[in-house]
Formats: sequence, structure tokens, C-alpha cells
Amino acid sequence: MNNISKISLILFTILLISCKQQQARMPISRSSGTFMKESVIRNKKLVAGEELRIDSIIKSNPSIKYFASNKGYWYHYDIRNERDTLRPRKGDIAYFDYEIKDFKGNVIYSDVELRPQVYAVDKQNIMMGLRHGIKLMRKNEKVTFLFPSHIAYGYHGDDKSIGPNEPLICTVTLNDFKPENKLNPVNNTPKNE
Repeated sequence: MNNISKISLILFTILLISCKQQQARMPISRSSGTFMKESVIRNKKLVAGEELRIDSIIKSNPSIKYFASNKGYWYHYDIRNERDTLRPRKGDIAYFDYEIKDFKGNVIYSDVELRPQVYAVDKQNIMMGLRHGIKLMRKNEKVTFLFPSHIAYGYHGDDKSIGPNEPLICTVTLNDFKPENKLNPVNNTPKNE
């Protein structure tokens, strides 16, 4: 065997030995999940406390009939429209006014401050509770919603007057709504027909 063959054989052997499968290494630090477990416990306590407060509001007004939604909030009708059957759907443009109070009844934002709202249903980002609540309403209805903090402004608040984890009372008047195809595309006002 000549030198070139010997060297080739040695290099081939080294290459074969070095090509064994790599082993996965364990991470240097492992997370115990403690933070997540504590967070879940804290959030369950928060929700339970807010539900007790909502329950006491409901019990303090026995003459008012509250309804529980399947989304985790409660509501009652201040003005109910039994004649109409239509409700806003995705893509409709809803025109509404609303007022926000804390659970003590203090006004946080008046309907004058919040101005009349124009909302493209399920196409714009608004408070989660309002997003669902507006779709329950009919034209010219006025509804008062009791929103737990997790479907209001959550753990962050609104960076202005609503603090973190604050449950809210919102009184909403749905003035009108129109299907998206019946509006002027320039200014979202109803077309003249």
C-alpha cells in the first residue's frame, strides 16, 4: 500500500468515526412553571371576586331583570325593542352612544366625552365586551352591561382613566346600523335611495 492509499484510508476512517449521530443536550436552565401556576391562581381569584361584586349589584336591584351572556358578562334592558328582529352582524356599520362607569356608579367617561361611535362590526378593534354586546342589540335599544375586567380593558387598563383589572358598567344605546353595502364608501353614511 502506498502512502497516498494509507493516508486516504486513515482520513476515511476518521471521517466515518466523526459522523456518528449528535445527541440532544438538556437546557442549562429549566422552568418549573411556578410563574404560570401562580398567575392562573391569581386570575381565578380576581374573576371570582369580580363575579361576587357583579352578583351583589344584581341582588341590590331585584326589580331589574339581568341576563347572563355566554361570553361571561351580564346585562339588562333600559329600553327594549320587541318589534325589530334584526341585529348587527359582521360587516354592518353600527352607530351607538355609550357611557362607562365603575362598579360604584362613578362616571369614568360620559357619552358626551365618547361622542357618537361608528363601528364596523367585527372589523374594528373595540373593547371585547362591547364587540359582543352590540351584536345582541336591536336598533333603538338601550342596554346596561356589567363587564368583568377580563372582557373590558383587562390587566392593562386604557392608559387614561380606567385602571388595571377594573370591571365596568357600560350603558349602550344602539341608534342604528346599516349593512356595509348600503353605505357611501367615502364617509360611512347611509346612501340615499
